[in-house]
Amino acid sequence: MLRVAVMVSGGGTNLQAIIDAVAEGKITNTELVAVISNNPGAYALTRAKNAGIKDIVVSPKEYSSRADFHKALTDTVDSLKVDLIVLAGYLVVIPPELIDKYENRIINIHPSLIPSFCGTGYYGLKVHEAALNRGVKVVGATVHFVDKGTDTGPIILQKAVNVEPDDTPEILQRRVMEQAEWKLLPEAIDLIANGKVSVVDGKAVIQHN
Repeated sequence: MLRVAVMVSGGGTNLQAIIDAVAEGKITNTELVAVISNNPGAYALTRAKNAGIKDIVVSPKEYSSRADFHKALTDTVDSLKVDLIVLAGYLVVIPPELIDKYENRIINIHPSLIPSFCGTGYYGLKVHEAALNRGVKVVGATVHFVDKGTDTGPIILQKAVNVEPDDTPEILQRRVMEQAEWKLLPEAIDLIANGKVSVVDGKAVIQHN
């Protein structure tokens, strides 16, 4: 059984997609052990409570230094004895020591087809604004392992989404969530839970048998 902690800063729509997929049997062999947020007001924490999942707040504002916050966050994750950390809209930089300790055991969802519109400063609506400004015809989402770069870890899954002529950043964001993010993240977790993802020479390899 894969023990999973989900880290989220805001509303938690991707978290809800994961919760629903576990309940519906689309994610198998998986236990959601905790939801961790840096934001005590995050609606994601309410989603966790409603699903009977432990909700935890570790806020950088509660610590006198970034180092103290990093230690607290790492200690919290360690105490949960998780096999996989899922970043589902977590807007705080992950401590390097946590990335080292959980190498190839942290995944993130990003609302673009990496390497397009990714890296420092590309998050939330900013991604979709940039895509529309550039005039691209296809966008999408990517699930990748987390390394010490920004959106640079091995890519697990990607899904393309068409841009429509009348799209606003908000409309495009919603379509990418519905058509790509909410499908990819549960699929990636299920693949990992069933031992079908490995990292070879810096690339994620999926077994399809």
